[in-house]
Amino acid sequence: MGIFNFFKNQFIEVIEWQDQDANTLVYQFPVHNNEIKMGAELTVRESQVAIMVNEGEIADVFTPGRHILYTQNMPILTKLKSWKYGFDSPFKAEVYFINTKQFINQKWGTSNPIMMRDPDFGMIRLRGYGIYSYRVSEPVVFLRELFGTNSSYDTNSVEGQLKKMIISGLSDLFAESQIPALDLAMHYDELSEQGKQKMMPRFSSFGFDITSLYIENLSLPKEVEQAMDKRTTMGVLGDMQQYQQYQAAEAIRDVAKNDSSGLAGAGMGMGAGVSMGQVMANAMAPNTQPTQTTAPATKSCPHCQATINADAKFCGQCGKSVETEKVSCVKCEAQIPKNAKFCNECGAAQITEKICPACSHANLPNAKFCAECGETLDAK
Repeated sequence: MGIFNFFKNQFIEVIEWQDQDANTLVYQFPVHNNEIKMGAELTVRESQVAIMVNEGEIADVFTPGRHILYTQNMPILTKLKSWKYGFDSPFKAEVYFINTKQFINQKWGTSNPIMMRDPDFGMIRLRGYGIYSYRVSEPVVFLRELFGTNSSYDTNSVEGQLKKMIISGLSDLFAESQIPALDLAMHYDELSEQGKQKMMPRFSSFGFDITSLYIENLSLPKEVEQAMDKRTTMGVLGDMQQYQQYQAAEAIRDVAKNDSSGLAGAGMGMGAGVSMGQVMANAMAPNTQPTQTTAPATKSCPHCQATINADAKFCGQCGKSVETEKVSCVKCEAQIPKNAKFCNECGAAQITEKICPACSHANLPNAKFCAECGETLDAK
């Protein structure tokens, strides 16, 4: 009776995996040299997929639910082992449980800076970090391409490969975007979404689905950040002369508070006073700019197009008068250019009416004869 119970215990009747480690991707059910009883119960929980492997060859795949193992629901294994219809004997097979839940808060970061060309700073080195999430979407592909037949497999086993793929893709994305370094922060969401789309085919080749990718920070080298801080400071300070005056006043106050005694203190005080006087004089001096000499104004001769001084009355090349013929304003009688449409003294329009020389009647601008006396208005 004892021998019978010993052999009976070697037949596995219940196959399940209660996930104890949140980072485990694959768990191999401990079959060892035992055999699985035909009619055994296989329980696959949510976020799990069970795969049977026969002598290293992938066989049947079981989705979440409770499965009673018979030849009817193990068609591939039945074919591989050439079982006859109604086969009811125990059998040997490897059982792997694949964890299909999301693995969140996976970190990525640049181990080496990304070289890129920036329109403001030229060549810069960019560093960044963030998080991503993924899950197993194609268990068979994952088992074939990455896992193989190891006894266990967790996120640490594939972390390095996924990080390198992400950094490679994001480096290419940052360079192609041509976004200035100063504007990168306002494009984190767009770059994160584009990076996720770029990673999808790469993850899919290993049976993964990248569910999210986030850029938390993109930082510039320390030297560039210091240059940006200086530029910001200059913008905040505004008027540099006022700032220098303020600095000089603060320095004088600090010297006045310095309680020095003895001859050494007196000498230091005198030296500081002389130096401070010079600084104060320079700071308080008005900000004078060197005078710039401007070239005299010129104009072109209306007859020969030669360049002459703007105030010249006659052309030095052809000798003709370059002064514009002037007439009296129709309203204020100021002297204005003959073809002027408005008076530069009173602003009156010069073509709004024609005055008859005979009766002084105001006519329309395009009138040829006076509407009052019939006198011709055209100049003779």
